[in-house]
Amino acid sequence: MQLSSWSSTAIPVVSISIILIIIFIFFRKYLTSKSTSNQPGLPPGPTPLPFIGCTVQMLLNRPTFRWIHKLMDQFNTPILCIQLGPSTHVIAVSCPNLACEFLRKQDAVFSSRPETLSTFLVSDGYQTTILSPPGDQWKKMRTILIHDVLDPHILKWLQPKRDEEANHLLSYIHNQIQKNDTPTEDGGPGEEETEHVSSVFTILKYLYAFSVIDFFPWLRGKIDFEGHQKIIRTAIQRVRKYQDGLIDERIQLWKDGVRKVKGDVLDVLINHESPKLTDQEIKAQILELMLAAIDNPSNAVEWAMAEMINEPSILKRAVAELDHEVGHNRLVEEQDLPQLNYIKACLKEAFRLHPFAPFNFPHVSMRNTTVAGYFIPKGSGLGRNPNVWTDPMRFDPDRHLDAERKQVVLSDNELRLLSFSTGRRGCPGVLLGSTITTMMLAIMVQGFTWEVPQNESGVNLVENHDDLALAKPLVVIAKPRLPKHLYPKS
Repeated sequence: MQLSSWSSTAIPVVSISIILIIIFIFFRKYLTSKSTSNQPGLPPGPTPLPFIGCTVQMLLNRPTFRWIHKLMDQFNTPILCIQLGPSTHVIAVSCPNLACEFLRKQDAVFSSRPETLSTFLVSDGYQTTILSPPGDQWKKMRTILIHDVLDPHILKWLQPKRDEEANHLLSYIHNQIQKNDTPTEDGGPGEEETEHVSSVFTILKYLYAFSVIDFFPWLRGKIDFEGHQKIIRTAIQRVRKYQDGLIDERIQLWKDGVRKVKGDVLDVLINHESPKLTDQEIKAQILELMLAAIDNPSNAVEWAMAEMINEPSILKRAVAELDHEVGHNRLVEEQDLPQLNYIKACLKEAFRLHPFAPFNFPHVSMRNTTVAGYFIPKGSGLGRNPNVWTDPMRFDPDRHLDAERKQVVLSDNELRLLSFSTGRRGCPGVLLGSTITTMMLAIMVQGFTWEVPQNESGVNLVENHDDLALAKPLVVIAKPRLPKHLYPKS
């Protein structure tokens, strides 16, 4: 990738086409004296000030991801180093070849996570899988997650639950068309559910928000820069206010012998033996699973719908695929998904062009290493961003269709996009996430026709300044296109 070809005026737009590799480097001391001249230097980047590094520049250039893109353009480099605080460096990588070096060739080295206030609070002291650094607790919870929660046999067992949720989505949209008066009447969320979901998205926004206290950890509890501590604590309290009571109630039902048959993931965790999970571990892992499941599917489907509605030929082709593979006399099912390659290509293009977050979850190095001729000290971490596509700002699902490959998958072997990450820290729920996301888009495209409101020429595809979501929620007109009896009644 030639960074010099980027236009500085295009930075806000380019940010949505690539996923940056971020490496948080936590180390106490790094000497670059003549005596260590044989040791490679750190990657290029802005000159840091003593003790505070580039923290002031970061605060003056929020959001941080757009500032990082500008710096990579300024230094004309696919790998950038920024010092934040006295001993933390952030390394940004925007080249898929380097991504493979970090995430595949040296996967074992970059298999840790940065320890921040937000991740500590969300994981309840690193009791979980995704956010926790390597160790016995991480190994235990990851093993349980892979073998007892996300195993293909478990996913098949829980398919009726997913079918039920797909029917809820179809019913909700259909009832919205009927113009029922209140959200709860048409199957939509009530006030408590709305607050719960809103708080989950707040946690996601501030999980790795380049908070000053993470670079000056001794300030925790003393100074709350930008209010990050209060925001994340409040959001966690609101989420757990609703879910912890339900979890406690379920645990008690099992203790009292009232509930005897497993019906969902919560039951699986409660009844897990060897090892037995504590209530604290169960609650923390449920919260983390919720965070992992809500972001990618909702963001990808909303952006895919927005792009497809703006390109009627693409939407028409997706509808034609569903009509050919499924027909009009039944609803799309999970067993149909392998044949829906164009639907999956539309989603993969949404992941590429509109990732939920500008950075992949950071990785931290377990030991000193060298990448692309640069020294990467013990304690480094990762996230990524390839801009290696022809006409990258155009929504083009065809770029993911390979005549020699019968199946389209939402992940990318060449790491040109990181929809579900990869390696030891890759998303263990890739199959589940892909299934849920594809079903969401398929049921919406099959069940309804979609168009913009009158007097509007198209969907405004402007992203938020502070993140990569649509600046305004997608508002479009839906009309049923299937026989009436196929729409579930609420």
